[in-house]
Amino acid sequence: MSDATLDDRGRLTLPKELRERYGDRYHIVELHDGIKLIPIAEEPLEALRDEFADIEKSASELREEARSEALDEAGR
Repeated sequence: MSDATLDDRGRLTLPKELRERYGDRYHIVELHDGIKLIPIAEEPLEALRDEFADIEKSASELREEARSEALDEAGR
């Protein structure tokens, strides 16, 4: 982990190692206790294809599985 400070114009510079690893574009998410930077892929569709390339279940199967797990967590 490293520290970063805003400059006098409100800009934040990420360390070179992070920029090289995650890229130059980020989505900023505000949380109750801070913020989170989520890297935006240069080719978002290609990144999604890569992320889900090894998934063998259909969207319906994944949706039903997620619904079942959510109900289990809710104690139903």
